Amino acid sequence: MNPTGQTALVTGANRGIGRQFVLELLDRGAAKVYATARHPDAIDVDDPRVIRLRLDLLDPDSVAAAAAAAQDVTVLVNNAGISTGAGLVTGDLAEVSRALDTHFWGTLGVIRAFAPVLGANGGGAIVNVLSALSWFVAPGAGAYSVAKAAEWSMTNAVRLELAAQHTVVQGVLLGSADTDMSAGYDGPKIDPRDVPRRSLDALAEGKIEVVVDDWTAMVKASLAGDPAPFYAQITAMLGA
Repeated sequence: MNPTGQTALVTGANRGIGRQFVLELLDRGAAKVYATARHPDAIDVDDPRVIRLRLDLLDPDSVAAAAAAAQDVTVLVNNAGISTGAGLVTGDLAEVSRALDTHFWGTLGVIRAFAPVLGANGGGAIVNVLSALSWFVAPGAGAYSVAKAAEWSMTNAVRLELAAQHTVVQGVLLGSADTDMSAGYDGPKIDPRDVPRRSLDALAEGKIEVVVDDWTAMVKASLAGDPAPFYAQITAMLGA
């Protein structure tokens, strides 16, 4: 899947990694990019190939309307997300639910709406922007980690379900990028431009999972071992 000549749709395109996906797709010759957000007027990419659409993961009607308006999509980038900071035991359950409603149910809703569109256009590709927190939990990130873990597993499941219609489903995992969402995090951050670059390079090679940075590679490698030393290391690193 080469972006040149493709028609893409990116969720959460108003800032951060989503905005960088829009720019990278345009740089690589995409014919059209539907840039979506809850408030599409906030999308500031100035290019005649960009079409702004409203899409709110928590509003199924907006998802259905976006799918109806974008019947030529061949590449779907699920990037939109939130970070509520809610814990699971004593945190606000409404915020825990909002994390799951956004990252799992919302993203799945977008996939369900656009899978027939992609199938009708020959298959195409779905890119799900995930997180190293799909594979571990940091203090204060309980709800986010659970939601991202569910989204990671869902990514693997829909990949199998959509294989018959020749739709490639890619998971992209990273630690922290220098975006508004991570403004309160005082650790190492990657350039958000690296995320679409690595994702689209890998998509052109047919790779279904992309580990963007060394932090995420370390987390993935730890999964085969005893979690106790890993969490002791994480606690020391984060000063928790």
